[in-house]
Amino acid sequence: MTEIFWGFILRFLQALTSAGPTILVGLIVAGVLEKLCGYEQTRRVFGGKGVKSLIIAWAWGMLLPVCSVGVIPILRVMRRSGLSGGTILAFALSAPIFNPISLLYGLTLSRPFVIVAFAACSLVVVTSVGLLWDWWFPDQQQLREPEATPAPGLKRMAAVGMTALRELTGPSLVFILIGLGCSALLAAILPHGSLQRSMNADNPWAPVTMLGVSIPIYATPMLAMSQLGSMFQHGNSTGASLVLLVFGTGLSVGTLAWITTNYGWARSAVWLALMSSSVLLLAYIVDKPLYPSDVEAADHTHAFDIYTSPFTGALVDPVDEMRMRLINSIQPYEWRVVYLLAGLLAVGLVLRRFNRAGAIDRWLQQQPETSGKSLDVAIPAPVLGGIAIVALIGFSIAGCYIYYPPPSVVFEELEQVRVGAIYAARHGEVRQAEHHIALWDEWSRKLEVGVYLRTFAVRDFQAMKGRILREKLELLRHEIEDGDRAAVDAMLREVQQSQSRWQQAFTPTTAAQRS
Repeated sequence: MTEIFWGFILRFLQALTSAGPTILVGLIVAGVLEKLCGYEQTRRVFGGKGVKSLIIAWAWGMLLPVCSVGVIPILRVMRRSGLSGGTILAFALSAPIFNPISLLYGLTLSRPFVIVAFAACSLVVVTSVGLLWDWWFPDQQQLREPEATPAPGLKRMAAVGMTALRELTGPSLVFILIGLGCSALLAAILPHGSLQRSMNADNPWAPVTMLGVSIPIYATPMLAMSQLGSMFQHGNSTGASLVLLVFGTGLSVGTLAWITTNYGWARSAVWLALMSSSVLLLAYIVDKPLYPSDVEAADHTHAFDIYTSPFTGALVDPVDEMRMRLINSIQPYEWRVVYLLAGLLAVGLVLRRFNRAGAIDRWLQQQPETSGKSLDVAIPAPVLGGIAIVALIGFSIAGCYIYYPPPSVVFEELEQVRVGAIYAARHGEVRQAEHHIALWDEWSRKLEVGVYLRTFAVRDFQAMKGRILREKLELLRHEIEDGDRAAVDAMLREVQQSQSRWQQAFTPTTAAQRS
């Protein structure tokens, strides 16, 4: 029981820190939609109803950087705006699957056609199921009277913040905690490494098994993309990878709880059954055609260890073990987001306590008295809402260039990771070595995306050197696990040779000579 308790705490904190940034985005978008766009404009943004609204909801979901729990505040505003259930559920599932950063990362994992095909599959699923849902269950709109428009200027911005704080301290928080908690509980109960062989390509039940695992788990778009890369690299089931992307990334128990609360058990069960059967059908259709023919299938993968117990045996010092694992798995900047959320939660609770009668909301809606000429330009709130959403998408795209830096920055950051991996491998520190090898693999993929963003091309020679390096890193991981010192030293030499050749391929002078 000790391992289950501490495993739950560790997995919950890991999920919370990963979800923090996208939860913040979801709160901001919810505030913008409700206080700047308003209910009527929100309906226009999502195209009203019908096939058009489903496609628009999918497209907006592809652009906004939210996750399967960060999307919940937005769903609540969409529901209050009177959008159809099919449109809301289409956005609920598509928004967490892709965003500009994860989509670019995904293009480095396999043939670009595979990721494009997965995106097309998600569009087919959410639109077809959404149409059936709206046809079977019409008149689901929850139309509300439009709220008074906040006063222009700082009051309008404060109203957006008030909505975000209200969502953070209200039902959204409950559903977010349900989603993260259920994922952590599943991970604490499943034995460590129990999923390593369950997704092999020769297992016909791999997509079904993935369906059972992926619904309760929580995965950010970037985590799911990295796991897809590991599945492609190990020759795992392509159909299972599609299921992981759609359900593991797009859905959480928290989202299901919100859907059930708003639409009832029967309708929610119908929607989940339609989604599951559609995704499984597509998974088996694309499993063989999209399978990477140039990859030798491995007998296991570590991609899903994050969804199982983090501990392999009895804990001698649980507190110290937790501290070390949190240091290795959570970056310092991720903690800052958690602290920010905690601060906002405290402020929101105080405002809830002193704003029960709605005095603050009435003050924010009071229009200023104007006298004489003014240089201020009164911009309609819907226009500001549209500008805010476009700006958020712009920041998301700009974030791609920050998240994927130029080669010079990657090589500088990678040097520290490389030294850490080599030191840990030579001294038999398995956990530290695995941590640094995973970072090494991630930086190699970031480099390819960064080069593509700046030059709009990654040559086949460069991509090949990257694949060879990552294959050598995976072999190094296996040798470290086996504990054969001579084999580890030999593989370290091969990895460093591959690293040198890979780096030369992306050095401007060498790249120009190869062209």
